[in-house]
Amino acid sequence: MSKGEMVYEGKAKRMFLTDDPGRLVVEYKDSLTAFNAQKVASMEGKGRLNNVISSVIFQYLKDRGVDNHFVRVIDDTHQEVLRVTILPIEVVVRNITAGSICKRLGVKEGLPLPRPLVELYYKDDALGDPIITEDHAVLFGWATQEELDQVKSMALKVNQLLGEMFEQVGVTLVDFKLEFGRTKDGRIILADEISPDTCRLWDKATNDRLDKDRFRNDLGRVLEAYEEIWKRLSEPKEA
Repeated sequence: MSKGEMVYEGKAKRMFLTDDPGRLVVEYKDSLTAFNAQKVASMEGKGRLNNVISSVIFQYLKDRGVDNHFVRVIDDTHQEVLRVTILPIEVVVRNITAGSICKRLGVKEGLPLPRPLVELYYKDDALGDPIITEDHAVLFGWATQEELDQVKSMALKVNQLLGEMFEQVGVTLVDFKLEFGRTKDGRIILADEISPDTCRLWDKATNDRLDKDRFRNDLGRVLEAYEEIWKRLSEPKEA
């Protein structure tokens, strides 16, 4: 499959056309951004880690019935995906309080929630990705109610499956962000990436941060944390 014209470049990825109109090539970049790209850095090897971690997670979810855009890994920094139209909505699932919800509501970090909390954000960098309600999404035409119901159901299923996946490797899934897209035939599927860039992952024994909070909060050892997640996910599991 040939890598053609670039059709999109974001903070962490580039997307390219292929000789198949229904598929794209995604290139994972070494860039790191935080606080709506107000803080920017580059770390060699970060793109490779997010590519392989995201690929393993997408395949794990696909094998368990979560339809997503992942097709295959091409090389260290590239993967083949289905072409979709991304919904302008970011879906955040929280199991433990951390990050923006603590600042927004004045709640303490590290509080386990009685059940998963699903939040919706309007995907617009210029506006700072503001939190929205379902009514906002429906009334402004960003998604139908049926699509929102499907997205929320899929997000909760992803939360359950990822929670089990990370539990097996000694990691607590604190929260994570998902994006969804419409296929050409109108199906809603999981897209974008799932990696330490988009998840908060804490070591179960120490509560050590193994995600992008190490960059956000100047904790150091960012790449080492990503490597640790990859090491745990890629090691053979005991039967």
